[in-house]
Amino acid sequence: MVIVVNAVILAGGKASRMGGQDKGLVQFQNLNLITHALNRIAPQVEHLVINANRNLAAYQALGYEVIADENQDFMGPLAGILTALHHLDDNILLVVPCDCPWLPTDLVSRMQACMQAKQTDIVVASDGEQEQPVVLLLKVNVAQSIRDYLDAGERKLKTWYRSQHFSVCTFSDNPDAFMNINTHEQIARLSTEERPL
Repeated sequence: MVIVVNAVILAGGKASRMGGQDKGLVQFQNLNLITHALNRIAPQVEHLVINANRNLAAYQALGYEVIADENQDFMGPLAGILTALHHLDDNILLVVPCDCPWLPTDLVSRMQACMQAKQTDIVVASDGEQEQPVVLLLKVNVAQSIRDYLDAGERKLKTWYRSQHFSVCTFSDNPDAFMNINTHEQIARLSTEERPL
């Protein structure tokens, strides 16, 4: 059975390790970081939105709907996820960050297979050694749980999903796919490297 999957790319953070630059718009290998993520994810999903809290016009120029957090206090990735769930027409949402330029081209199909096999509400990706908390497949019915968690003053994404009915999808065959770009030093060091699809 094929289930329609929509996606949100999270680009709403402060990017403190980038000196406060808007990380999604930082250049890497002649493209901004979010364009790498878009190129990887858009072909895998029915509909895609960008979650951003500044430079909205620059993100809109990429040709996708841009949604800002309902709460503008930079409450972290869960706030962006909750906002995206409220824009969702179908019942499954893929969440990825804007700073992973080499996301797997089979990310959705493999995570969807895990969700169906394990009958969980949430699937989190793993590189084989560590879970990747911002790479998730979610059912829309978790929205109220996220709202309650945020309303209680909590913010940690991993702590939240570990309190839910979740499973892990392992990509140990492609661990570099989840390498994220956090600093200008990484950009300089990795600027000429290529990663397999």
